[in-house]
Amino acid sequence: MNATTSLYQYVSSAKLPTRWGLFHIHGFVETASQQEHVALSFGEWQAGEIIPIRIHSECLTGDALFSTRCDCGAQLEKALQNIVAHGKGVLLYLRQEGRGIGLLNKIRAYKLQDSGMDTVEANEHLGFDADMRDYGICQLMLEKLQVSRVNLMTNNPKKRAALEALGIEVAARTPIDHGITDDNRAYIRTKTEKLGHEFDPHLLK
Repeated sequence: MNATTSLYQYVSSAKLPTRWGLFHIHGFVETASQQEHVALSFGEWQAGEIIPIRIHSECLTGDALFSTRCDCGAQLEKALQNIVAHGKGVLLYLRQEGRGIGLLNKIRAYKLQDSGMDTVEANEHLGFDADMRDYGICQLMLEKLQVSRVNLMTNNPKKRAALEALGIEVAARTPIDHGITDDNRAYIRTKTEKLGHEFDPHLLK
């Protein structure tokens, strides 16, 4: 057993029909915390192919409750659409709500944002780093799915750096500038200015 599989374990896989097409869902768990994560795969590929992938951190408010305070739900849907349009791909869905601070602390951060703080200031006011996410489990997920070279759908350069540090070749990056609204434009501008996210500046005016 290597270091990766001692920290994270694969659990099981099953078919997952969606409104975009038939995916397969693969379950993984962090052994220490028992935190559960999933990967969705679509189509088939040969070893060494460049596969489109999205690393998506859970956002209950955006993904399931259709909030427009963020762009998460729109990005999730667009990533799944892109994967199906390409004929193959992978979505890594990580249970890291609120950039790692958890759902209830995210609500506390929202309250501070309602009072005038930006998303980074709110997290730091609560005693957290601006972004506490960890991407270590992605290595096992991609190894299980026989993916070693990727076209990464992201605006976040930290995700690219994390994958490259895990030995995954990021052969290309595809921007995913979707879900920008009047409700979240300031939030996205903060992510761009303070967290280094790479959005088209014309979309933030």
